[in-house]
Amino acid sequence: MTRKYSIIIPVYNRPDEVEELLECLVKQTYKNFEIVIIEDGSATKCDTVIDKFEHKLEIHYYFQENTGQGFARNTGFRYAQGDYFIILDSDALIEPNYLEIVENQLNTHYLDLYGGPDRDHPNFSPIQKAISYSMTSVFTTGGIRGSKKNLGGTFHPRSFNMGLSRAVYEKTKGFIITRMGEDIEFSIRAISLGFKSGLIPEAFIYHKRRTSFSQFYKQLRFFGKARINISRFFPKELKLVHTFPMVFTLGCFSIPFLYFIYKPLFYLGICLLSLYVLLNFIDSTLKNKSIKVGLLSIVAVFVQLLAYGIGFMTEAWKKLFEEKGYKQTGEQIEYPS
Repeated sequence: MTRKYSIIIPVYNRPDEVEELLECLVKQTYKNFEIVIIEDGSATKCDTVIDKFEHKLEIHYYFQENTGQGFARNTGFRYAQGDYFIILDSDALIEPNYLEIVENQLNTHYLDLYGGPDRDHPNFSPIQKAISYSMTSVFTTGGIRGSKKNLGGTFHPRSFNMGLSRAVYEKTKGFIITRMGEDIEFSIRAISLGFKSGLIPEAFIYHKRRTSFSQFYKQLRFFGKARINISRFFPKELKLVHTFPMVFTLGCFSIPFLYFIYKPLFYLGICLLSLYVLLNFIDSTLKNKSIKVGLLSIVAVFVQLLAYGIGFMTEAWKKLFEEKGYKQTGEQIEYPS
């Protein structure tokens, strides 16, 4: 007997993205699934888009007041009828064999909780490809998420591409943070309850992410804050590798001052930074077969690390003056769009 999957998609003001994702789901080679779309208080709804697919797919559509993506997913869990849940962001694209890959994996090496990596699509714009590179490169902390050897500790699936059994939901009761690190907190909590987690490398998505560097900066600054927020719930989960963007940021800002303090250190800093830039440029250019994307990737890497580092430091400073035991659920925080 094959599993029935419930694909849960929270959406906020992105009907065009939902349409592209539904087009991907129509083409799935594995057919035993339903789609649960939670419209999380959108002003621009996707209901008319869903109408186009009602005779092609089993879709259940629900509208609610805005609560954030974590709690919107909880709503999806409550309505889901499947044996196994898959969470996808609305800006995801998947290959026709995505569900077939997941089913085969669960039949051979079962996982209670899984995550898949993300890639850039050939049709992405040069900026989207550069941003995707920075978020998946081995030269940035973004590359940790899609690696079997996870330098950040046990593999924690991310909610842009996450699967979980019904048993995981029933025991965890879903997300307790709605924004600001909700997926990592959820993964840590599920693993602590004895559930088996792992990466399915072949179950990748094409993640569209942001389309401008200003949007990307806001998102990554939020991610930096989220990492500190996770430490409010699980202090031991703040690893040394998570401080790399902060160290990078402090290093970049300190280089000009080193010229007046000790010139040999200034020149050393310039040389190391230049080497890092060159490595990213060569790696991205070769992977994307584009000098333009290679150049844009340098910008994307700096935006990613500086934004994350600044967000990390500002939230860490805030945490120093909080009452002991304070936890941020993100309900009153607006997610950058």
